[in-house]
Amino acid sequence: MNKTKTNILKSKTRKERWDQFVYRNKLSHGYLLRKIIKDKVYKFFRAVLIFGLCFLILQPLMNKISLSFMQEKDLYDPTIIIVPRNFTTENYRLVSSLISFWRILLNSLFIAGLSSLLQVASTTLVGYGFARFKFPLKKFWFACVLLVIIVPPQTISSSLYLNFRFFDVFGIIKLIKGSSINLQNSIIPYILLCATGMGLKSGLYVYMTRQYFRNIPKELEEAAYVDGCGTFSTFFKIMLPDARPILTSCFLFSFVWQWTDSFYAKMFLGNMPLLSNKLPSIVMLLNDYYVSIYGSGQVSTAYGMMMTSTGMLMAIIPLLIIYIISQRGFVESLSQTGIKM
Repeated sequence: MNKTKTNILKSKTRKERWDQFVYRNKLSHGYLLRKIIKDKVYKFFRAVLIFGLCFLILQPLMNKISLSFMQEKDLYDPTIIIVPRNFTTENYRLVSSLISFWRILLNSLFIAGLSSLLQVASTTLVGYGFARFKFPLKKFWFACVLLVIIVPPQTISSSLYLNFRFFDVFGIIKLIKGSSINLQNSIIPYILLCATGMGLKSGLYVYMTRQYFRNIPKELEEAAYVDGCGTFSTFFKIMLPDARPILTSCFLFSFVWQWTDSFYAKMFLGNMPLLSNKLPSIVMLLNDYYVSIYGSGQVSTAYGMMMTSTGMLMAIIPLLIIYIISQRGFVESLSQTGIKM
């Protein structure tokens, strides 16, 4: 009985809403109905577009995950598309032993983490200076920052190599020691480039922090100056705590680019084992492994592709963990950072 009454009330409510909609649509000469249809069509096509983009991004990753848990015989089975029939984790154990995964993981974490911290520190100071202070040739120097973004590092590779192969500071080192210093095959070039705002993609981080600080009201700094804070105290106590979202984004961008960079790693670090220079050699290491066991033979292309996919996933997992931990600040910075000229 109660259910019947409830259904009657709901039907009356729906009828009343429908009558109200018909009345409002008649008053608007059909505009309300056209607007609702446009909204529904727009939402439908937006959902299809978002689904398509997500599929394009996730589908290759899902294929690699599937390949990493397959046995070699599953690769030649046409009935297997995504879900492996012979599930195994041996691929991960084999790749881990071939590339000494835990060792190169620690090396990569140290290099990428140190470089990212230095880049964020230096570019934040530079970006704040461009956003708040006036100095001679300010527009010219900012144009140079934009050039750092536009010009690829490969165009200055020879200059970078010669600079750190025969390193000197205004001839002082050569005057004292009698010759320049060779900084190749060491982490010092990484530290110098990142600490001086000239590391990988540093121009982009300067631009991002500048845009963020320009959107912060100047009244905050003026109030701090009235309370007796100096320039550095205001920056560290007022501006930096408010800039945590953009600092998080810059750190994530820097860490990801350093994590997969092989250009600077090969130029400065030499044969230091890192993920960026070990992953491309998985197939060669796998061939050597089979030769050492069976005496001869060569790994098939399909099996080599499967092992390469496994290695790539092992390299991606730390990045996913870092993003999951810091994704709130990353999304917040993207929503707050605007283009203010």
